[in-house]
Amino acid sequence: MTLSRGSSTAPDLSINFAGIELKNPVIAASGTFGYGVEFEDIVHLADLGGFVVKGLSNEPMAGNPPPRLYETAAGMLNAIGLQNIGARAFIEEKLPRLREIPNTVVFANIFGYTRADYEKTIQILNEAEGIAAYELNVSCPNTAQGGIQFGGDPRLLDELVTSCKRASRRPLIVKLSPNVTSIAQMAHITEEAGADAISLVNTFIAMAIDADTRTPRIANVTAGLSGPAIKPIALRMVYDAYKAVKIPIIGIGGIATAKDVIEFMLAGATAVQIGTASYWDPRATEKMVGELRSWSLEKNVSRLAELTGGLITD
Repeated sequence: MTLSRGSSTAPDLSINFAGIELKNPVIAASGTFGYGVEFEDIVHLADLGGFVVKGLSNEPMAGNPPPRLYETAAGMLNAIGLQNIGARAFIEEKLPRLREIPNTVVFANIFGYTRADYEKTIQILNEAEGIAAYELNVSCPNTAQGGIQFGGDPRLLDELVTSCKRASRRPLIVKLSPNVTSIAQMAHITEEAGADAISLVNTFIAMAIDADTRTPRIANVTAGLSGPAIKPIALRMVYDAYKAVKIPIIGIGGIATAKDVIEFMLAGATAVQIGTASYWDPRATEKMVGELRSWSLEKNVSRLAELTGGLITD
């Protein structure tokens, strides 16, 4: 559907996935937007499609020792270590304020080191109001299985998603790891296990070394790479996953402009998450919504959601 040339009718930026209505496809990514309340004096939270809070666990976690962040030529390394206040503290200290902000969609990112950890965190959050859906971070090492990542083992991924879906009273989004042989296979397994949507990709395992001191730039030695450097790979993985599943996809990876958002939607994403861009511009998410509106008007696109999967390959 397109507008006639020169029309000033406001484009429809709204999208729907897993029964969740968003006013636009721009979502602030977990780990880059705090618990949302930290940004309320900088960003008009109600203008965003939504935001994903910092990863939550059953119990509070202190995270990794510093240094935990390092800027690369075209991105960022981070090894924060999933530092968080815990699910119960989030409900008591952060969620009440978020519920006061009108028209704000909140997603809760969840992680654990065993299936029981994930299930317990979900059960705690099930009792709270004001959460639209859960996003499962499956890039955590399963300590019961010798440190193998849930997201890297098909059997573990299937078991985890199945049990979390059973425990959840809300839609379940699974955030897939890119550090796998076939993202299409993992996406298909996730869909078959009952996920309502998938988000991809999480960060790539990487590292940086100080040549002068001969030491790692990150105390944890390895870290997760994000930012513009990973965008072409993330885009390809979204495209591969879109061809493999029927559930909605949230695209993540190096998105910094409205055109980046459009590219991910054409590759198959219904919505996108903005992460590293918020570090160099805390208002990046809000600005991107305005840029999408301007782009849609300029290109005579009346309904943005119709771009999903619209890549022309002939």
